[in-house]
Amino acid sequence: MEPAHKELLRKHLLELSGQIQVSDTIVPFLFQENILTEAQVQLIQSLQTETQKSMKLLQLLPDRGPRAFPALLRALDDYSWVRDKLLLELQDSPGHETGLWSPPDSVLQQVPSDRVLSRLASRLGSEAEAVLLDLGLTAESWFRCRSDNSLSAHGATLAALLLWRRAEGRKASVQRLLQSLEAAGVHRSVLKEVQDRD
Repeated sequence: MEPAHKELLRKHLLELSGQIQVSDTIVPFLFQENILTEAQVQLIQSLQTETQKSMKLLQLLPDRGPRAFPALLRALDDYSWVRDKLLLELQDSPGHETGLWSPPDSVLQQVPSDRVLSRLASRLGSEAEAVLLDLGLTAESWFRCRSDNSLSAHGATLAALLLWRRAEGRKASVQRLLQSLEAAGVHRSVLKEVQDRD
């Protein structure tokens, strides 16, 4: 987990542990994503109150690798106000803007071309699913894209991105894509790279 993410969780430990209930969906999701071990799940579930469980989870996460923070953001779907607050504070934190790509509004409002989506598809690995689900693609549509392109991960991701663009029309903007990439923990420089070559 990046230092800024660790600091954010440390700073909001008490507040977050009082706002989220982790037993029902968050802990199982993080176990499913291989962020938590079975022993850690049992340790969390053995605690008495939801606040204690939440606090223990937030104490364990910083040491669970670079995928832990993006996975936590995805797990907070039922607590979107908590997720949005964390993301907003992260954006406003000192040094966060350093070296970050901030495209002009004209670029942000564009609908990405086939070439941009194809290059992006080749850059997305395991994060593809998180990005696509955040864009609003259903799990069923993503499964269908993977079935139709079972021999090519790039083909499956590209098919899903094209499906999203077709469904959203003008709303399928570079800005929307950027939001979903960041929510899935993909650095915005990835989109800058594929945009710049268009």
